[in-house]
Amino acid sequence: MLASIHITRGLPMADQEFETTSVRMERMCLLIIQAPTEDVDRIMSEVVKVVPLAMGSYDSNAYQSGPGVERYRPLEGAAAGPETEVRKRPGTVEVSFELPDDRQLIEQVVETIFQAHSYQEPVIRIQTILTSRSKGLDDSANPNRWWNTTGDWKKKDDRLATGAVQE
Repeated sequence: MLASIHITRGLPMADQEFETTSVRMERMCLLIIQAPTEDVDRIMSEVVKVVPLAMGSYDSNAYQSGPGVERYRPLEGAAAGPETEVRKRPGTVEVSFELPDDRQLIEQVVETIFQAHSYQEPVIRIQTILTSRSKGLDDSANPNRWWNTTGDWKKKDDRLATGAVQE
């Protein structure tokens, strides 16, 4: 059952926060970067010094894609100098995380990424989004939650640590 959804004609969906029984959909900004896999930990450790990337009872929340291939050709003015062939760099990932829609904070995070990144021209994208936030209702009996299933990696690790299960 939906608690409240109000759609205002003429406004983009990302400007229209709403709630359901269990979830609030809030306006945030999604920041997406591309980086070599080996740069990600350094970049993200600097980002969380600026903003904790909190979501409910968790922090350091970000998503990292699997590796892909980045394509580019250095031109005049590039640190590598101009080249005739397109470079193909394997092992590049996308990392995304949510930030409050706060221009001063976003500017600080973008500058932090630029300083920590190995690229001359880091790829940084920002989108306005609606994102879910749990209302924190008691769903301890929900059979779909990881703590009520046997397949969760954390639960298995805990059982291994206590000797309750052996691999």
